[in-house]
Amino acid sequence: MESRAEKAISYLVLSLMAVVVLFPVVWFLLISLSPETSGAISLSRPRWSNFAHAWQQAGFSHAMLASLVVVVASVIGQLVLAVTTGYGLGVLNAAGHSVIFPLILLGMMVSTEAVIVPLYYQFRSLGLTNSWLGLIIIQTGMGVPFGTYWMRATFRALPGQLAESARIDGANSLRLLWSILIPLARPAIYTLALLSFMWIWNDYFISLVFIADPAKQTATVALGVFQGRFLVQVNYMAAASLVVAAPVLILYVFFQRQFIRGVLAGALKE
Repeated sequence: MESRAEKAISYLVLSLMAVVVLFPVVWFLLISLSPETSGAISLSRPRWSNFAHAWQQAGFSHAMLASLVVVVASVIGQLVLAVTTGYGLGVLNAAGHSVIFPLILLGMMVSTEAVIVPLYYQFRSLGLTNSWLGLIIIQTGMGVPFGTYWMRATFRALPGQLAESARIDGANSLRLLWSILIPLARPAIYTLALLSFMWIWNDYFISLVFIADPAKQTATVALGVFQGRFLVQVNYMAAASLVVAAPVLILYVFFQRQFIRGVLAGALKE
């Protein structure tokens, strides 16, 4: 049983870690509320209008909508492909799984920079550049290798007796996946969805290469353009950065318990 001294040390360490993590966020928030464009903190008259100014000047109305469309569609596509592929490779042991799975893992080892040029020319020949559809296809494909690995490990960590009992009761493969395995793997699926949302929302490089039309640019690209225009106005830059980061922070606050459960479940043995 943990003693009082050990509990006190644990709380002290956690408190120090929380201060270290939250200090930059709080500092950034104070700068964004400051009327000083130099970045100096002055809270004698906090200026909440900095956020409205950043929103209007950066064109975040269109950019946030673009990011939301791309992220939601890509996350749904990733989850469908990752869950079904992980199920086929981890539970059904589909034909050729010993060859297919290493090939999928190879996709995790290839950097985006190594394939971005041929990918761009291929998508341009198909007319998919400068469109949300092309960006959705790319983001979905980029996340499938990790998602497949994650869901395969999750399904293989579940008790095998469940699948056997379901098959004895007459459940087919689709019913086994939908009614038994997915409810049990829900924390891992939530975690994968949250990670995918964060990665796609924060993407800048792929969106910059494939989207040139300002009306279709995502929030991170719009933020980059905004920072180029307001380089010396630090308070506006901080406000715009917090606007772009807000959806991820809000989503994590609401789903932090599922995220932690999913990460712990992902630590189970293969």
